Amino acid sequence: MAVQYLKTGKSVDERSHDDDKVRATVEATLLEIERNGDAAVRSLSNKFDKYSPESFRLSASDIGAIISRVSAREMEDIKFAQEQVRNFAQAQRSSMLDIEIETLPGVILGHKNIPVQSVGCYVPAGKFPMVASAHMSVATASVAGVSRIAACTPPFKGEPNPAVIAAMHLGGAHEIYVLGGMQAIGAMALGTETIPPVDMLVGPGNAFVAEAKRQLYGRVGIDLFAGPTETMVIADDTVDAELCATDLLGQAEHGYNSPAILLTNSRKLAQETLSEIDRLLAILPTADTARVSWQEYGEVILCDTHEEMLEQANSIASEHVQVMTDRDDWYLKNMYSYGALFLGARTNVANGDKVIGTNHTLPTKKAGRYTGGLWVGKFLKTHSYQRILTDEAAAMVGAYGSRLCMLEGFVGHAEQCNLRVRRYGGQNVPYGQAAE
Repeated sequence: MAVQYLKTGKSVDERSHDDDKVRATVEATLLEIERNGDAAVRSLSNKFDKYSPESFRLSASDIGAIISRVSAREMEDIKFAQEQVRNFAQAQRSSMLDIEIETLPGVILGHKNIPVQSVGCYVPAGKFPMVASAHMSVATASVAGVSRIAACTPPFKGEPNPAVIAAMHLGGAHEIYVLGGMQAIGAMALGTETIPPVDMLVGPGNAFVAEAKRQLYGRVGIDLFAGPTETMVIADDTVDAELCATDLLGQAEHGYNSPAILLTNSRKLAQETLSEIDRLLAILPTADTARVSWQEYGEVILCDTHEEMLEQANSIASEHVQVMTDRDDWYLKNMYSYGALFLGARTNVANGDKVIGTNHTLPTKKAGRYTGGLWVGKFLKTHSYQRILTDEAAAMVGAYGSRLCMLEGFVGHAEQCNLRVRRYGGQNVPYGQAAE
C-alpha cells in the first residue's frame, strides 16, 4: 500500500499565494517605517492594535504598577517556568567552551564565544498573551550575557498584559515596549527616533512577523524562521484517539493557519482520531480558531510501516513532533529534520511550550532541515584568533602560505607571507616569487 492521505489541507499553490500577499504587505510596511520612523510606527500601532500611548516604552514605575496586578500564584508559576528555562540554558552555555591550542610549535589557535551586544525579543500577545515566549527569548539572552535586551509585546485587549510584562522584567529585559506585529519588528531592526536599532531579532510570531524577520535578515541577524506553529503526531496502535486528537487540536488553536498532521500506520487510529477531533471541536472553547486550522491545514497520513512514517516525517520537517509509538527511541535516533521531539505519551508539546525548560522558539516551514531552534548558543558568536610566538614558526608557516598564495595567483597575499619569511627566517625571497 502506498502512503495514503485520509485528509488534506490547502494545496501548495494556495499556501504559496497566501505567502505572496504577506510578503508584499510586509515589504511596504518596512519601507514606511524606514522612511517615517516613530510616526509610521505610531500610525501602524493605531491601525492594527488601536493603541497609541504617549510612549511605547514602559518606565520603571509603569512596570512596577503593571506587575503588581499579577497574583502570587501566577508569579510563582512564572518564576518556576523561568527557572527551568534558565537552568537548561545555563547547562547549554556551560557546554560551549572557549578553546586555545598549540597546533604546531609556536602556533596558537583559539576561539572565543562572544555574546551579541543588542537583541530585540518579540513576545506575541495579540490573540493569546504568550508569557512563555518571554522566558524563551529574554531569559535565554540574559543567560548568554547579552548587554542590551529590548523586548516588544503588543497590547492585549487594549493594554499591556501584566503576566507578559512580569516575565519580560524577571527575564532580564533592559527595555520593554508595548508594540506589536510588523511595526515592532521593523522598529527594533531599523531603529526610530526613540527606539535604537538592535543587532539581532528573536522570537516567534504570526506570518507577518516571520516575513518581516525574513526580509530584514542580513541587515540584522535573526534566530530562525519561526512562523505559525506546526505540529505532527507520529502514533501507532499503542495509543488512543483521544491522545492524538488532543495533541493535534492543542496546537491548531494557535491561529487560523497552524498545520497539524497525524502520521500513523493504524487505519483504525486514523479514523477514530478524525471522529474524536469532531467531538472535541464541539466543546473546545477555542474551536473557532482550531476548526479553521484543522479544516484548511490539517492532514492525516496513513503509512504501512514505521520506516515509511520516518521518511514522511523527515520530509515534512515539522516544528513540533510528538512521538507515541512502541519504538520512540528508534525515532529519536533516526529523525534528522524537525524542530523539537516530544517522546512518549507522558509528555506533550504544551510541556515544551510553557514549562519543561527546552526552548519553544522552533523552526517552521521545513527550516528544521538546516537549523535547530532558539537556544543560548544563538546569542553567542564564535570568533577565532591566531598568534605566532616564534621566528621559526613565522618563517615556516610563511613559506607554506607564500607558495599557496602564488598557486592561486595572489601575489599581494604571497608578499604578506614573504615579508615574514625575510624578516624572521633570514631568507631573501624576491618580490612576486614564492618562498622555497
